[in-house]
Amino acid sequence: MTTRRHFLFNTGATAVAAAAVSKAGAATLPEAPTMNSAETHVPPPPPNGRPYSPVVTLNGWSLPWRMHNGVKEFHLVAEPVVRELAPGMKANLWGYNGQSPGPTIEVVEGDRVRIFVTNKLPEHTSMHWHGQRLPNGMDGVTGLTQPGIAPGKTFVYEFVARRPGTFMYHPHADEMTQMAMGMMGFWVTHPKDPSLHAVDRDFVFLLNAYDIEPGSYTPKTNTMLDFNLWTFNSRVFPGIESLNVRQNDRVRIRVGNLTMTNHPIHIHGHEFVVAGTDGGWVPPSARWPEVTTDVAVGQMRAIEFVANEPGDWAFHCHKSHHTMNAMGHNVPNLIGVDHGGIAEKINKIVPGYMVMGDKGGSMGGMDMPLPENTLPMMTGEGPFGGVEMGGMFTVMKVRKDQKRGDYSDPGWYQHPKGTLAYEWTGELPAPARSADAGKALIVPEHGQHGQDVELTVRKPSSGNHAGH
Repeated sequence: MTTRRHFLFNTGATAVAAAAVSKAGAATLPEAPTMNSAETHVPPPPPNGRPYSPVVTLNGWSLPWRMHNGVKEFHLVAEPVVRELAPGMKANLWGYNGQSPGPTIEVVEGDRVRIFVTNKLPEHTSMHWHGQRLPNGMDGVTGLTQPGIAPGKTFVYEFVARRPGTFMYHPHADEMTQMAMGMMGFWVTHPKDPSLHAVDRDFVFLLNAYDIEPGSYTPKTNTMLDFNLWTFNSRVFPGIESLNVRQNDRVRIRVGNLTMTNHPIHIHGHEFVVAGTDGGWVPPSARWPEVTTDVAVGQMRAIEFVANEPGDWAFHCHKSHHTMNAMGHNVPNLIGVDHGGIAEKINKIVPGYMVMGDKGGSMGGMDMPLPENTLPMMTGEGPFGGVEMGGMFTVMKVRKDQKRGDYSDPGWYQHPKGTLAYEWTGELPAPARSADAGKALIVPEHGQHGQDVELTVRKPSSGNHAGH
């Protein structure tokens, strides 16, 4: 990461409207820090301004600011970036300050915020502050509330962060291209009372998706639904870092969705409550328990729970195709098809040809050559072998001895004796089968809801009972 904690220059009067910054004024811009790695960067406590507990952006970082005459100033640079989706694959994306998604912006309720946005893209752009209450002229809709920010120009947005909650930022200019290329970021407004909604761990990430053909580097921006890479903060498993927490920590995970479809986000081993939505915090009496919550397009959800069960717990989107990488579309189902004869003939022409799909989709143990700059569909190694996952999948690691505030990876979980599933080699009981012929059927006679029911036992006949 290249940045300075302190910004050492003076600033004159600044035009604080969504309008271009002059060449003379450009010399007074705050520094624009960049981040090129995909490691989770744990932010330090706020160096100035009102206190808050910083969030941790999964595989990302929070944007530094400077205080100028009581205003919290940030500088975002819209530019082409190269993002490593996972080791072995990089993508040519558009983003902010060296990365896609851009850095998380953190402020406190009541802060006056000024954000300079410099455009280094080959076309005009804008910045929409998704979910914020602000003056109409700061809303960032090109053609409606402002002209587009031309290449090479800088606009400035200023407003008061009026309500605490979880928000996003993204362009409202050529959205089909710019958002498909990765232009998005997270915004968190902390409550002015730091004890309100307090948790021990507070994670944030965005859901995004790309259509990148194997062997290529640039997303196809006209894709509507058939994406082949589904990501947490533009990272796919096994390139996504784990969520490392201390046992009995109160954990919050904030999820924003800027893909083209909904995502049922599911956690293993714990239940949670939905504590925050697009509209703000849900009162404790109105929160509802889940183990899966659906995050629709353009929505944010904040879930909270106590991580009281030690172990390595899967955390993922529950749409099966969203936990795979570089998916192939229009692939036929060949389960049960005998390839023996044809495979032998193909091997004479293509040495090394392997039969796939006749026994299922698992390709564990296969070492297949891949095109340059792509990833296997299902990958990732765990302590017991292949995890066979990709995409929107990671692991929450809950440990008793993880220190408070320690986000380092503790390694794989060591299961206590008697708590690990194992192979059975003894005699098996006969399995019960509901469709076994000759079993008695219990048929209700003349019953109504809430009343006693007489039961008649009948033996099934060979006739067709449809409709009875």
